[in-house]
Amino acid sequence: MDMKKMMKQAQQMQSKMSKMQEQLADETVDASVGGGVVTVTVNGKQEVVDIDIEPDAVDPDDAEMLEDLILAATNEAMRKVQDMVDKKMGQLTGGMNIPGMF
Repeated sequence: MDMKKMMKQAQQMQSKMSKMQEQLADETVDASVGGGVVTVTVNGKQEVVDIDIEPDAVDPDDAEMLEDLILAATNEAMRKVQDMVDKKMGQLTGGMNIPGMF
């Protein structure tokens, strides 16, 4: 293989990956639990950007249930965003699983 060609392809992929990382930062996914009483929004950088809690979910005598709902919604949102990132990275890499890319 031609080394110049390989280097050029690597640079092109790196450029595409940088653009994709920027795009993913702007994309979000939501996950709701408890019939929609708790909704968590996570961006493509896997940062929690919003938590919405319906007032009915706030029971001072049962804070543990609210904590569990928040955890469940956060974990589901993280799974969804990871699936989104994996799908988009798969499109970029042609389905190759390259460890450490995200």
